[in-house]
Amino acid sequence: MNPRSIVHSFGKFENLEVIVKHLPPNTGFDLFSIEVPNAPFGLAWYIGDIATDSTGVGVGNFVGRFNIETFVISPNVPTAAPPNVFPDPPAVVPEATVGVKTNPVQLYHLGLWFNSAADAATAGCPGAHTPFNGEHNAGIQVLNTATFPDTPGPLFNLQ
Repeated sequence: MNPRSIVHSFGKFENLEVIVKHLPPNTGFDLFSIEVPNAPFGLAWYIGDIATDSTGVGVGNFVGRFNIETFVISPNVPTAAPPNVFPDPPAVVPEATVGVKTNPVQLYHLGLWFNSAADAATAGCPGAHTPFNGEHNAGIQVLNTATFPDTPGPLFNLQ
C-alpha cells in the first residue's frame, strides 16, 4: 500500500489531499485525524470518506485546519446532553450521553479505516468492528502515519 498526503495551505485553511493505492477495489474507507497512529489512538476527529475505484486507487480532498494548530478542545462540560443519533446497536459502542471536558489535545496523525467490517473480511483482513466511521460500526484500520513519531506526527510539520 502506498498512501500519500499533500497539504496545500491557503492562509486560513488547508486542502488535505490523500491518495491511496493498492487497496481493495470499489471499497469505502473513513479518514480520521488522530492523536497517535496506533491503538489506543486517543482522541480522533472524523475528516471524511475515501472510496477506491476499480483499480484500488482512492483520492480524498478535505478542507479544514491540517497543520500544527489541529486540535480538539472541550473547555467545559456542556449543560445540554449530546444527541444519541447512532445508538448501540447498530453502533459498536454507545454514544456519549453526557458532555466531557478536556484541555486542548493536538491531533497530528492520520488514520484510514475500512468503512465496514464486511469489506475488511472480504479483503482477507480481520472482520472486527470499530467505531471509526460515521455510523460507529467500521472495520479495522488499514493505513496510518506511523512512519512518523507518535508525537509529533506529520501535521506538526506544517505551519
